Parts: sequence; C-alpha cells; structure tokens
Amino acid sequence: MSQKTLTFALMDPPYESANLTTAFRLLTAAAERGYNLNVFAYEGASALAFARQAAHPNPVHGKNLAEENHPTTREQVAALLACAEKNGGKVDWVNCGMCVDERGVNEFVPGTRRGSPADLHAFTEASDNILVIPTK
Repeated sequence: MSQKTLTFALMDPPYESANLTTAFRLLTAAAERGYNLNVFAYEGASALAFARQAAHPNPVHGKNLAEENHPTTREQVAALLACAEKNGGKVDWVNCGMCVDERGVNEFVPGTRRGSPADLHAFTEASDNILVIPTK
C-alpha cells in the first residue's frame, strides 16, 4: 500500500479560534502515523508559521516569561514538521503569498514556503483526502 497524502486548508489566524487547536491535533495524529501532509495556510492562517512570533509574560496574572510558558504557533508548525520527518512522512506547508503580503508576515519557519492558490489546487489533485477548516 502506498503512503497516504492528506491536504489541510487552514484559514483562522493564530490564537483566535479552537479550529486551529483541532487542526493541529489532526495534523499531529496524521504525522505520527507517517502520512504525507500538505497544508495550505491562507487568510489569517498565513501567520501561523511567521518566524518572528515571540512568547510573552502575563503581567495581569503576575507571571514572567518562563512562568507563562506561552506557546507560539511557529513552534507548533516546527514541531509538526519534525514529527512527520521522524515518522517517515513529510509536510509541504505553503503560506498564501497574497495573504502574507497583506499581513506583513513574510518570514517563515524553516521548512515552510510561500505559494499561491495554485498550490492548493495541486495539493487537491495529488491528495487522498482533503479537509478545509474555515473560519466562521
């Protein structure tokens, strides 16, 4: 049996919706099983792999940077890439170029790339299954 390829299209920006928590759980489960994954991040999701994200303290709760231990989505993306590689799969993570230009998030986590809606079309043509996780 050949290795399965799944495509995910994500739209929500970081930290705005539980949709992305669900998406990362599904992506991680597939990566742990060695699937090849295609991710097309468009609209707000184009900021998920933004390399300059920074964790922050939470002075409202009196926590310093270490105590807050605030995760960033760039770390989640990097962990997903590593998980897939460890388990014999690969991730082709594409950030919509128009979307990143609009948001100024043009610096990406290594292993991700800039692309266009044509990449999403190519992903759908080559995938065994596709899941679109839209915003509201």
